[in-house]
Amino acid sequence: MGAREEKALVVAELKEKFSSVQGAVITDYRGLDVARVTKLRAKLREAGVEYKVIKNTLAKLAIEDSELSTLSEHLQGPTAVAFGYNDPVAAAKILSDFAKDNKELEIKAGIVEGKVIDFAGVKALADLPSREVLLAQALAGIQAPVTGFVNVMQGNLRNLAYVLEAIRKQQEEA
Repeated sequence: MGAREEKALVVAELKEKFSSVQGAVITDYRGLDVARVTKLRAKLREAGVEYKVIKNTLAKLAIEDSELSTLSEHLQGPTAVAFGYNDPVAAAKILSDFAKDNKELEIKAGIVEGKVIDFAGVKALADLPSREVLLAQALAGIQAPVTGFVNVMQGNLRNLAYVLEAIRKQQEEA
């Protein structure tokens, strides 16, 4: 297989990755040593996120004529992409946490469900509570009105009991 066919395969693979990803983060890893990159990859792998160094020219070919074409402006310098296939937030959270302790890692942009987001968008995504916390908050929001309704109904039943007791006492006295 020649170099041209090999590049075509890489472009096709990148197209597939970009189209099937729920969340991705584009980074500049310049300045990170092998040990720190290995540590980062392990953290990402635990969360089901693939971290892959890519060639900018091949990535630009993979996203041209797609909704992600605006991502091209962020594909400069050494580029690695964290592809999250199951959770749109996992890659952003892990990379943001890692970047706090490793200033060399620069987050350039991201992708969430087929839309390009800038650094601020990736940061906002990373600051979201986890899926479990969001589900718990939603459940609490659903439960609150039901609990309030039960309390109101109990209050009405209690008031009815007081009224009936008062009528009974009144009739006994008469």
